[in-house]
Amino acid sequence: MFEKLLKNGFDVAIRNHAGAIMAVDFPDQAQELVDALMEVSIPAEELIGSGGGEAQSTQRLRRRLYEAEWPKHNFDFQLIVDGKETVSHSHEIDHVRRSDAGTIALEIEWNNKDPFFDRDLENFQRLHGQSAISIGVMITRGSSMQDAMQGIIQRCIQKHGIIDDADLVDRFKMKDRTKRQKEAVDKLMQQQIPFADAFAKHFVSDKFGTATTHWSKLKERIDRGVGNPCPMLLIGLPVGVIVE
Repeated sequence: MFEKLLKNGFDVAIRNHAGAIMAVDFPDQAQELVDALMEVSIPAEELIGSGGGEAQSTQRLRRRLYEAEWPKHNFDFQLIVDGKETVSHSHEIDHVRRSDAGTIALEIEWNNKDPFFDRDLENFQRLHGQSAISIGVMITRGSSMQDAMQGIIQRCIQKHGIIDDADLVDRFKMKDRTKRQKEAVDKLMQQQIPFADAFAKHFVSDKFGTATTHWSKLKERIDRGVGNPCPMLLIGLPVGVIVE
């Protein structure tokens, strides 16, 4: 079902028979998801300029899914004993797709702290245990994108002829960089490292580092059983969606 994604470099992992469930019960919804993912395109400049809120690339993917009838949804649970509420839970899910066959829950973790994976996967587990969802889907940065990120940033800086922080803020409309960030780049430049290389090295470590949400961090959790026994589809966005 997801051959097109695999051919285009996406990471795809399937757990607990999610592929079979998709094929039998949700073929149309699976195609909607593939179509939306194949349209993802992220200019390299956005990787540098985005900050403060949700990334523009994530916003575009969300809008595409909303248009395909994958809205945000809050699942509310209440346990009432003898007329008295004893337990109450609410789980907000980024995107939910309903059909006669059941419900798909989808979360996008583009660039968050990696413990958010635990929250999302455990929500999938609870929702599935209550028969509220049939499948959980997670989308994050793929392994090829994560590995290539420093080179992408470096080439982008070089392409635009950026030579210092002042140029950086003007060109990419970045918020003012902190003293710590500037000093870290200056320290690298004192070692005769060009600005583009120094900035890329520190920026990627700071913003897209190993402790953020990306494929290997997701796989670590899946491989040790977080979220089981919920059927899950995991997708990593490849380096090919970055436009340099």
